[in-house]
Amino acid sequence: MAESWPRFEVERDWPTIAFLHLASQMPGKMRVAYAPWVNHGWHVALHLVGEGLTTAPIACSDGRTFSLLVDLCGHGLALHVSDGTRDLVPFRDGMSIAELHHDVITMLDRQRLPSRFNGTPSEIPDAIPFAEDREARAYRRGSAETFHGMLSRVVPLFERFRAGFTGKSSPVHFFWGSFDLAVTRFSGRSAPPHPGGVPGLPDRIAREAYSQEVSSAGFWPGNAAMAVEPVFYSYAYPEPAGFRAAKVAPGGAKFDEGLGEFTLAYEAVRRAGDPGAELTRFLQSTYDAAANLADWERQRLEREPVAP
Repeated sequence: MAESWPRFEVERDWPTIAFLHLASQMPGKMRVAYAPWVNHGWHVALHLVGEGLTTAPIACSDGRTFSLLVDLCGHGLALHVSDGTRDLVPFRDGMSIAELHHDVITMLDRQRLPSRFNGTPSEIPDAIPFAEDREARAYRRGSAETFHGMLSRVVPLFERFRAGFTGKSSPVHFFWGSFDLAVTRFSGRSAPPHPGGVPGLPDRIAREAYSQEVSSAGFWPGNAAMAVEPVFYSYAYPEPAGFRAAKVAPGGAKFDEGLGEFTLAYEAVRRAGDPGAELTRFLQSTYDAAANLADWERQRLEREPVAP
């Protein structure tokens, strides 16, 4: 079963993850600039499609719409316009973020589309503006395809987990700021104000995102600021008393004091006899701990997932 889940090697694959993190922020920031704000910032997240990670459509004043796709098969930032126009800024090994930023704006201008967006990366300490980041970056096609393969195996399992909840729940979506896949369940109760303090993210955005009580799970492959082994995570906000000491499954899961959340290594899931079941146990047991300790109305909020 492990062979069907791609193997991730930090030394080999992380430089491409760092490049993709910064590349994905550009289409995400276009949604920030040109789409109406939706609760918890859900409108800015990317979504997995066959080729990679895409924005939702962005409306133009001339009646057209367009979307931007981090194409992990075609290896570029792709443009899809409602009039049938297609364009692409190819990713290449040795490309700088400044070059990518210039080429993306040039592509949008060429197609007479909106092209102005915030030029500083979000959620990265001491971030260098895109236009000033001239360092040559590594881009390895095989690493991008590994990342795509990981997402393609994880998303269906997250979607099935989401289907077991009838209360308010986020889509299974990808946040380009932190560079993680996430799905969030809500108890229906208000939460105390979030402390904020996230680099490159206004406190008002963090406080709106966490304005209600949540149990959130996700997958994080590292990002431009941190080269790490990919992990699955689960946390609760506000964190209920006893959560850190809760017994969760499988045995390799642990509470990370630095991150403030339960984690399970991707590699442990990949090597399990049944990776899907292993991940599902983690998602369910960590949610059980959060919901039980916070006294959620579980009977009202849950159901058995309905088969297709």
